[in-house]
Amino acid sequence: MTELQKAQIAVCKKQGVSPDPPNPYLKLGISRHFSLTDIPINGLRHPAEEGTCGWFIWSGEELLADIDFFDPFHVKHVEDHYPEVAKYLALPAGWRFLIAPNYEDTWFDEALLDI
Repeated sequence: MTELQKAQIAVCKKQGVSPDPPNPYLKLGISRHFSLTDIPINGLRHPAEEGTCGWFIWSGEELLADIDFFDPFHVKHVEDHYPEVAKYLALPAGWRFLIAPNYEDTWFDEALLDI
């Protein structure tokens, strides 16, 4: 078991949910100007569909409704380049996370299941 898998299991165990890690070769949406220095880091997961795992990740305070706000990005690249974000990706559909220095929040949002 990898360190990432252990971290993902720990995040899910803390919330009392079974891990649902996405296939590393599926795509997610990541904000065009994503940066680990633009805090907070946000993520939400809709149900998977058509080659995507359902995750959308962005940095900063605002989630814009602009159709070009997110770019497709393989889960594997998040795992390789942003391990501090990747540890949340096993949370199942309907879950959100928000992280900042010395702060972490994860919660279930049933509205994410109705798309």
